[in-house]
Amino acid sequence: MQRRQLLQSFSAPLLAPSALSSFQSQGNQAKPNIVWIMADDMGWGDPGCYGQKVIKTPNIDRLASEGTRFTDAYAGCTVCAPSRSVLMTGMHMGHTSVRSNPGGVPLLDTDQTVAMYLKQAGYQNGMFGKWGLGDVATDGVPWKKGFDEFCGFLHQVHAHYQYPEHLYINDKLVQVPGNANKQRSTYANDFMVDHGLRWLDKVGKSGPFFGYFPLTIPHWEPVVPEEELAPYASIPEAGPWIDKSDRLISTQRPRATYAGMVARVDRYVGQILAKLKDLGVAENTLVFFTSDNGGHFKGIDKEDYLKTNGPFRGYKTTMYEGGLRVPMIARMPGRIPANRVSPYPWSFCDFLPTALATAGMAAPKGIDGFNIWPTLEGKSQPVHDTFYWELPGYDGAKGVFRKEAPKAALRQGDWKIVRPEPNAALELYNLKADIGETKNLAVAEPQRLSAMEKLLLGARTEPRPQRHGPHPWQRQS
Repeated sequence: MQRRQLLQSFSAPLLAPSALSSFQSQGNQAKPNIVWIMADDMGWGDPGCYGQKVIKTPNIDRLASEGTRFTDAYAGCTVCAPSRSVLMTGMHMGHTSVRSNPGGVPLLDTDQTVAMYLKQAGYQNGMFGKWGLGDVATDGVPWKKGFDEFCGFLHQVHAHYQYPEHLYINDKLVQVPGNANKQRSTYANDFMVDHGLRWLDKVGKSGPFFGYFPLTIPHWEPVVPEEELAPYASIPEAGPWIDKSDRLISTQRPRATYAGMVARVDRYVGQILAKLKDLGVAENTLVFFTSDNGGHFKGIDKEDYLKTNGPFRGYKTTMYEGGLRVPMIARMPGRIPANRVSPYPWSFCDFLPTALATAGMAAPKGIDGFNIWPTLEGKSQPVHDTFYWELPGYDGAKGVFRKEAPKAALRQGDWKIVRPEPNAALELYNLKADIGETKNLAVAEPQRLSAMEKLLLGARTEPRPQRHGPHPWQRQS
């Protein structure tokens, strides 16, 4: 990606390696810890600090009041696995390895993840939740990609079930207490977050550590413990949330269930923040909260009662802002300004170089992201000249991508082009004047459309052939 200067009063350079040592020498002498908390399919408009009026998210809101809330942050992709691939590799969707979403496609043996780099800097790395970048017996499993401790789902389709019979702890498949024979006793995210909190107890005082908490809600299946559901019993319902699969339960209370799942996410955020405080490391920990892509519920509730994606068009799987723009909050007391709202646009590919700068490391060559620490500290810095996303059509049976122009989008400044479906005509929007992407300016601005189309076409390499094994329940049956 190229970069352009923000039109602000002064422009700070990106942190150089020589600046990183002084960054670390202030306050606690230890390298800062890093925690990345990520909801699954939570919309930009779901937290209260982003305008939500129905769902209560006091812990996420407190995190925003203690840090910086970003209005223009973007996921790596509009669906799960590719977005996580961008996050782990620092390369956008035109270059990252995993570009399809069947669930078990692994990272390559040669792919270097943020955890692998941090391990070189002495970090202890733990992951608790949904991986989605390599099933068992592949090169993409977390314990081969820099994580010392793992508890959760490997195959993302397995993660559709909130009361699974089994989860992985490192490379061992373990029985989840009370969930055998389709019983529903232990909520998966409770199990995974509890494991992560115990891991923090173990490593918190010896640091530095990187804790990755990719939760599996409010993604399907739509179910949440009753204590989260009860407060939303009075929400008016438009109709049942129906799924034809016998493996996913239906609910007659879709809005209340979704609200409860978001509230459960907020509960986990509070538990993690409390643990950091109890361990005495909150002041020296860089915490992010976000979602892996735009919200999906707007595509189910046509009345959009919860306003889950705020003012944006579209939802998960689409290339409109509702599918790509996500809540993003960063907190580190004394380093990141409190109660600040920033319009600086950045993407998941920027996390890797930012995390490495936190650890005192320079970013590797060849990635698409760059270090945003100046922005985190409230300073000015260059912004990406373009942001790029795609979702190429994939034939899972053959393990090949279809020969077609993929769904794609590219943002440059306030302008954005969208190919909403494979081989469809490009659309053009001015996000500053039309945040809801309602006015297609492709005909009115042919020169701009042509110039941005060239950038779109030049932003990608052809994806590699991808193979994935059978889904977990097929393998276990």
